[in-house]
Amino acid sequence: MTNISEAPVILITGGSRGVGAATARLAATQGYDVAISYVSNASAAQAVVADIEGLGRRALAVRADSADPGQVEQLFAAIDQVFGRIDVLVNNAAVLELQSRLEDLSFERMQRVFAVNAIGPILCAQQVSKRMSHRHGGRGGSIVNVSSAAARLGSPNEYVDYAASKGALETFTTGFAKEVAREGIRVNCVRPGHIYTEMHASGGEPGRVDRVKGSIPMGRGGQPEEVARAILWLASDEASFVTGTFLDVTGGK
Repeated sequence: MTNISEAPVILITGGSRGVGAATARLAATQGYDVAISYVSNASAAQAVVADIEGLGRRALAVRADSADPGQVEQLFAAIDQVFGRIDVLVNNAAVLELQSRLEDLSFERMQRVFAVNAIGPILCAQQVSKRMSHRHGGRGGSIVNVSSAAARLGSPNEYVDYAASKGALETFTTGFAKEVAREGIRVNCVRPGHIYTEMHASGGEPGRVDRVKGSIPMGRGGQPEEVARAILWLASDEASFVTGTFLDVTGGK
């Protein structure tokens, strides 16, 4: 039986670590009930759930690969069952492969990077729009896509496939924001720069932020909580006239 939640509900994909986990914890302090999806690290996801519940909010962690439409459907069915509503979607889940020049990228890598980073957010937005849109009897809501400064900079010699997938996400943000602007749904995008998260280890260089921080005008890398604050501002009513907008959280780079 669906249990209609009194509190607003936020879903953060890839919510078990890094920016996603920071956003989940901060959202709980702002009064949200929180759902997160994760792919592999169940213990990390449960730690986030425990922190949210420790703040007095309800929490749900669902194992779901956002690149798989069947798993995305199951994710939203679980949210329907537990909370009975959804108010904010944060498309945060993303993958980053080992640093490489384009000529050495495998086709399988390209497919996986685009499936998770570009198609996954579209699948999630498709599900959430059916629940939020005034056309479907919804109350409206907010979508925040998490891109990357790489979409602007291109990440040559490192992650051109990742950068291109984030560029696709940004174009989707622009188009979908216009498509649903009169249906009560705002769609915005945050572009993190060099942030201290575990993701850099996936690219084979855990210390990457420290290596490049001299190129950042502010002279330092960012913290996940700094990105989380930007995401939750765009999600909130404080940004009520903001849609189709890109907010750089890059220290000026």
